[in-house]
Amino acid sequence: MKGHEFSKPSQLSGGMQQRVGLARALATDPEILLMDEAFSALDPLIRSEMQDELLELEEKMQKTIVFVSHDLDEALKLGDRIALMKDGEIAQIGTAEEILTNPANDYVSKFVAGVDKTKILTAENVMKRPDPVVSLKSGLQVALKLMEKHGISSIYVVDKAKRLQGFLKVDDAVRAQKAGKTMEDVIIKEFPKTTVDTPLQDLISIRAETDQPIAIVNENDKLVGVVVRGSILAALKTTEDEEQVEEVEQ
Repeated sequence: MKGHEFSKPSQLSGGMQQRVGLARALATDPEILLMDEAFSALDPLIRSEMQDELLELEEKMQKTIVFVSHDLDEALKLGDRIALMKDGEIAQIGTAEEILTNPANDYVSKFVAGVDKTKILTAENVMKRPDPVVSLKSGLQVALKLMEKHGISSIYVVDKAKRLQGFLKVDDAVRAQKAGKTMEDVIIKEFPKTTVDTPLQDLISIRAETDQPIAIVNENDKLVGVVVRGSILAALKTTEDEEQVEEVEQ
């Protein structure tokens, strides 16, 4: 808004007017902010920018915001918890994931039928536990025994703080043990890895470029999960997008 401090409301664009209105509402430091169809009159680009700005403000100010909208995509983007209403009654309350994957009734199911779930679901929604893992200090023999016990041909390697260090294949471990090398000498440090908030849509792109599972880490680079092809396919089958399912299967 810099440079428009002395402008009259009629001289401001719709997006600028909305920013002024939002600032005015926040100036009283309310505990709860009610926004009724706040961005409905804006063009799509400005509307998207205002949604992003509202999310940044909410994160910074930690305010409870009740946002009323008839736009489901807007609700899914903005809402931590969403209430769907029909005929003045609440049909379902839940997170975006809960509403999309487990609709409470036929009305909710039809209401969300056209939503692209690959933009809503994230790695956290489809990952599985990364068991087993092996500590970098445990050594190759322990890693080989774990792989044998669990019937797997590779294993993730972590440090004491569970931070992801690498990826170890059984053939490399056997050769390294015979050559008197350590685990650190042979772990693979370049492998598919992403964070818990990565959209399913992006996971599909990552999966298309590799045959390996995708390691999922948190903000501290701790290994919290792994995404395999099967978990992506299971999530995609709920999207009813046959083209994306076929892409992953291939």
